[in-house]
Amino acid sequence: MQKIKKLPDAEFEIMKVVWANEPPITTSLIMQKLGNEKEWLIQSVVTLMSRLVDRGFLRTEKAGKERFYYPTVERKAYLKFETGMFIKQYHENSFINLVNTLNEDKALSDKDIDDLFKWVQERKG
Repeated sequence: MQKIKKLPDAEFEIMKVVWANEPPITTSLIMQKLGNEKEWLIQSVVTLMSRLVDRGFLRTEKAGKERFYYPTVERKAYLKFETGMFIKQYHENSFINLVNTLNEDKALSDKDIDDLFKWVQERKG
C-alpha cells in the first residue's frame, strides 16, 4: 500500500473533481468543471495532472492524442489521512479537543450534538 502524502490545494481541487466523476478523466473535463472557474490555463491543468501522477494519486493512459487519468487513491482513504493529520497536528491527537473547539466556536448545532450522542451510543453497543 502506498504512503499517502498531503496534497497542495490546487491538486486537491482537481482530485475532488476526479473523485466526483466516473473515470477515465481528461484534462478537458477538469477544465470544464474547474479550470475555467479558477481561470487556469490548460497547460497549468496538464502540469497539475502530471504532478498527481508523479505523487501516485493518478495513473495515466494515452490513446491517440488524448490522455486519460484514473484515480489510484480513493477519496475515503485521503480524507481519513487528512483528518488524522489535522487532529494530530492541531488537536493533540484528541477527538475530544476537536469537539470542544467546535463547541466553543458554536460550530456544532443541537442536531450535530444529538447525532454525535447517538453515534456514541451505537458504538457502545
